[in-house]
Amino acid sequence: MMSWQTILAIGSGGFIGAVLRAYLNGLISHKVPHELPFGTLGVNLIGSFIMGVLVAYFMYTTFFSLHTKSFLSTGILGALTTYSTFAIESFLLLEGGHIFLALLNISLNAIGTVFMAGSGFYLIKYIFKFQ
Repeated sequence: MMSWQTILAIGSGGFIGAVLRAYLNGLISHKVPHELPFGTLGVNLIGSFIMGVLVAYFMYTTFFSLHTKSFLSTGILGALTTYSTFAIESFLLLEGGHIFLALLNISLNAIGTVFMAGSGFYLIKYIFKFQ
């Protein structure tokens, strides 16, 4: 059973992450207009990198409380990354006959987010010389 403090931490982090997602998605989409949804890809890549950073830091230190971890990972990053948006955008590209763009979007998101999560993880491991 989750405590009310954890629920509050996740909810408030989710609010911040959702607003941040809308802002970054709009900013990226405005700066890089294209049929491929680069805004969604951008927030998924950024969020995955930050998740890798946080998980590495959480694994190797005891600095953050459970509530802070929940606020940052489940709250902010859970709302920041946009898997459901990615899914519908990919479907709509397929539905619109843009097979290549749909497959490119799926590939970039699937491979790119795993790469970015790993990059963030290893960056923190390297910086702090964690074993």
